[in-house]
Amino acid sequence: MKQKLKIAIQKSGRLNDDSIRILKECGIGFNDGMNKLKAEAMNFPLEVFFLRDDDIPQYVEDGVADIGIVGENVLLEKNKDVKIVDRLGFGKCRLSIAVPKGRKYKSITELEGQRIATSYPGILSRFLKKQKVNAEIHEISGSVEIAPGIGLADAICDLVSSGSTLFMNGLKETEVVLKSEAVMIANTQLAEWKTVLLEKLLFRINALKRAGNNKYILMNAPDTNLEKIIKLLPGMRSPTVLPLSEEGWSSVHSVVNENEFWEIIEQLKNLGAEGILVIPIEKMIV
Repeated sequence: MKQKLKIAIQKSGRLNDDSIRILKECGIGFNDGMNKLKAEAMNFPLEVFFLRDDDIPQYVEDGVADIGIVGENVLLEKNKDVKIVDRLGFGKCRLSIAVPKGRKYKSITELEGQRIATSYPGILSRFLKKQKVNAEIHEISGSVEIAPGIGLADAICDLVSSGSTLFMNGLKETEVVLKSEAVMIANTQLAEWKTVLLEKLLFRINALKRAGNNKYILMNAPDTNLEKIIKLLPGMRSPTVLPLSEEGWSSVHSVVNENEFWEIIEQLKNLGAEGILVIPIEKMIV
């Protein structure tokens, strides 16, 4: 029987689609049909378990799953003996304290002796202790935002993405307790052969992440400004420069980090570059 690495991902919820997407973009094919609890990859030694996100850290700690994809917020709340092996860059959110919009709020010291409703009592308790604030924590699951409105709490601590849910429930964000994203976790006692498979999987994932952060650009550049243009485009090692049939012009190919993209494009145009094409990169291996 072929040895397989076992990965746990969320069976439903905000990380499910992106967890499936990243595995499939790594070239790993598996059936993720409705209500499936387990699937075997067709072209990589991987077995996929579909679990409740709250259960994933425990399954990985116990070795039922070798690795898992879970929100950092869940990982820190459950506080299990596992290790983070990669930050995946999706599922970004923040765990924040919010109070009613009409309340004047100046500092966290105003929460002293207050009631705070949350689904993350562990993280919140550690945060308040660090801030030297004593508050009464009410642990509830689901619909945390309505707690102040029904008189259950004076404030809440919950996940925030856009802030629209807080706004609709008459709340405003006051303190960021934790910035979170999806992370890949692993059992701390992986066998050597499992570690080898994990490294192969991480190699593919990192190729995807590098590609997502960069753009491939090509342009026609006047030879008179070629040296200045090349200095703007370091690329992975250096830009590719090819002469055009029209004398005095070259075709320049390079890779640009997305964070620097628009600023560089403006400078290239000012140096006379024309016909600038920007192409997404599917995978990038360095």
